[in-house]
Amino acid sequence: MNAKTELDVLSDFFDRYGSALTAGDVAAIAGCYALPGSVVADAYTFTFSSPASVALSFIGAAPDYQDRELIAAHAKIEHVDKLTPALALVTVEWEFLDSQGRSVPGERYVYLVRTTEDVPAICTVIHAA
Repeated sequence: MNAKTELDVLSDFFDRYGSALTAGDVAAIAGCYALPGSVVADAYTFTFSSPASVALSFIGAAPDYQDRELIAAHAKIEHVDKLTPALALVTVEWEFLDSQGRSVPGERYVYLVRTTEDVPAICTVIHAA
C-alpha cells in the first residue's frame, strides 16, 4: 500500500475545498478552517472564531459563483513552503470551469495550513497578486 505524499494530501484537501466553494456549501467550507482563522487582503483583514462565522463570511461569495456560472474549481498548487512539521504556506492559483465548459482564470492565494494526522485545515488566507 502506498502512503499519500504531503502534496497528495494537500491536493485532495483543496479539491474538496474548491468543490465546496463552487457548490456554495458553507458548512463544508467552514469545515476546512482551523479556528480561530483569518483572511487578509490589501484593504481588509477579518477573523473568525466559530464555524458559523466562517460560513457567514462565505455566504456572499456563493451568489458571485452562481452569477458567473462557475461549476467547478481546480486548485493549482504552485508552491509549498514547509514551516514546521505541521505548518506550511501553500500558494494556490485557482482555475474555474463555467457551465459552458470554458476555463475561467481565478485568483492566487497563499494559505497558511496546519496538517495534523493527514488532515489539513486553513489557518489564514492571504489574497496574493
